[in-house]
Amino acid sequence: MDSRPIGMFDSGFGGLTVARALIDLLPGEDLVYVGDTGRYPYGPQPLDDVRGYAHQITRMLIDEHDVKFIVVACNTAAAAALGELQGAYDVPIVGVIEPGVRATTEVTTSDRVGVIATVGTIASGAYQRTFAESASAVELTCAACPGFVEFVERGETRGDQVRVLAERLLAPVIDAGVDTLLLGCTHYPYLARVISDTVGRDVVLVSSADETAFEVAEELSAMSLQADAGSGPGDRRFISSGDVGWFSDLGRRLLGPELSCAEPVEWSG
Repeated sequence: MDSRPIGMFDSGFGGLTVARALIDLLPGEDLVYVGDTGRYPYGPQPLDDVRGYAHQITRMLIDEHDVKFIVVACNTAAAAALGELQGAYDVPIVGVIEPGVRATTEVTTSDRVGVIATVGTIASGAYQRTFAESASAVELTCAACPGFVEFVERGETRGDQVRVLAERLLAPVIDAGVDTLLLGCTHYPYLARVISDTVGRDVVLVSSADETAFEVAEELSAMSLQADAGSGPGDRRFISSGDVGWFSDLGRRLLGPELSCAEPVEWSG
């Protein structure tokens, strides 16, 4: 048994979908979540910059919080840096891209699938490569959705403005006739109703949050890193590089009562 916490990070609130899935699946595990709201959104930023952020947060989680496992709960950061992080640190590290791709290929019945994500994630080619390397020969349509993250970060998950934006940005996947749509950004599940109304209720939406949580559980078990299941609920710490009051208030609405407060962090350099 290993009582050290699981570390995870995102540019802001999107990774809370993964945190929610982990808390529900592994209630006895301690968790340290970093929301890098002082530098969000990652999607439009150069991948080299995002790669630097990912290394900085990973080092902090290892050096200051002694985490036993890290989840890169941000598609843009995973696309930019996951391979580098896995090669640079001894702690096991997983991302959210491969679990989502696996779930999508299992769900589709027509092999016409779509991925929506940030500009940075789509431009990185990470989803295109991962689908190409999968055993399923799917016809893939990708669409970047600039603006979606900003709506979520403002707590605006419905309304005319986001609906009009969704109709414009999702046109390529609608035109492609996909039967399954992978939400390739951990913020996007908060817009699931608007997205589903736009693409049609017959299109299956896939969020990688649950699949990532299952993968974490499997790897912890395989490496004998689980916490003692009889020790009671785990301790959850939330850290924000931006306004901690805003992070606490919006984060609590998105995640639930486990996010009672947030701690500040300031980056050097």
